[in-house]
Amino acid sequence: MAEELEPTSNSEPNSHAGWRRGVTTPSMAEVHSSIPVSATAGFWRKLFAFTGPGLMVAVGYMDPGNWATDLAGGAQFGYTLLSVVLISNMMAILLQHLALKLGIVTGRDLAQACRDHYSPTASFLLWVLCEIAIAACDLAEVIGSAVALNLLFRIPLIIGVILTAADVLVILYLQHKSFRYVESLVGGLIFLISGCFAYELIASSPDINAMLGGLIPSPQLVTNPAMLYIAIGILGATVMPHNLYLHSSISQTRAFERNDTGKAMAIKFATIDSTVALFFAVFINAAILILSAAAFHGSGHQDVADISDAYQLLSPVLGASLAGTLFGVALLASGQNATLTGTMAGQIVMEGFLDIRLRPWVRRMMTRLIAIVPAAVVAALYGSSGVGRLLVLSQVVLSLQLSFAVVPLVLFTSDKLKMGRFVNPSWLKVMAWIVTIVIVSLNVYLLGQTIYGWL
Repeated sequence: MAEELEPTSNSEPNSHAGWRRGVTTPSMAEVHSSIPVSATAGFWRKLFAFTGPGLMVAVGYMDPGNWATDLAGGAQFGYTLLSVVLISNMMAILLQHLALKLGIVTGRDLAQACRDHYSPTASFLLWVLCEIAIAACDLAEVIGSAVALNLLFRIPLIIGVILTAADVLVILYLQHKSFRYVESLVGGLIFLISGCFAYELIASSPDINAMLGGLIPSPQLVTNPAMLYIAIGILGATVMPHNLYLHSSISQTRAFERNDTGKAMAIKFATIDSTVALFFAVFINAAILILSAAAFHGSGHQDVADISDAYQLLSPVLGASLAGTLFGVALLASGQNATLTGTMAGQIVMEGFLDIRLRPWVRRMMTRLIAIVPAAVVAALYGSSGVGRLLVLSQVVLSLQLSFAVVPLVLFTSDKLKMGRFVNPSWLKVMAWIVTIVIVSLNVYLLGQTIYGWL
């Protein structure tokens, strides 16, 4: 990607070129360009200034919605699917690069870009689809947090669901102080999750040779239908659509010069931030799969795919008293982290597609209630089994919506009229479309298989 990061001009391009309408209000205006970046600072100081958005985006790749597929993959097939986790992360790195570049170059988040480019009717339909996807993603996060509270503290699921609304107050307080505080909280929780799984990996004593072998794709991924199904589940659910909207917005929180030189610098450092942060995500997902493989695959528990079952079995199987507890702590941190970024994505999407400005607490409370109400009803009526089925349904909804975020993103960043000299080079266009076709195809297949299984 180096060829597009070298500045060649200091001229300010026409910000409305290639767009049907022009954005008048910046994305997340209350924090837009709020974090200073010194143009004369050295490499490491600039990198530190741009560090943060990548961690917030990485949260979406380690949220509770991804845990079930990782647990099932490790329990059933050992370390074989580690290669799928790695490939998924490479796809994520590419798409998140496109998202941050769109925001930095055009000054628009993905929602605003869609509103500018498409007709009002098409934009409204895209907004509806995106709101459904964010609600589904938020639902998975609320459920994950509630399950963790139930496992750790025996708090009833319905009470745990309601308690997750407290994150709205946390975001409002921290963002009022500084967007840096929000980023620091998210980063701290990611390091807590990483620490928990570092302990789990040590306690589980995985087979290092088998683990390294799992990083190489196996022919069984295609020839074994059961393995293929879980592999598609891992791949298909990797990229969360709300992450693309989120990243295209929060990449604009840095106060860099809005000319070619400043944008080139911003793309460079934001891409480093994003890439490094997503390797934390691949560590977490790989750690869940490795833990499941080491603990369950060879111990007669190959059918473990439920988070609650994994929590109950980890300590006795591994003989480590803290294993189950730290698993629950990591789940709670993961769920709370994801709700923080999910509510922020909800604000970005509503403001971007509809140009409606609501007070932040109103918008975030609306987002939270959309997820809390169905989760609370199901938890009250059906308990943990119903909540588990609702979690699966939320992932199916996300699969449906993904193409409506990825395709416009690739189209916009490949359009020279919109991106100017920062347009995707030919090799990147080809890679982006290959990744798009693979992800969309796998999601369609996964959706069909899931619906077929329900019938």
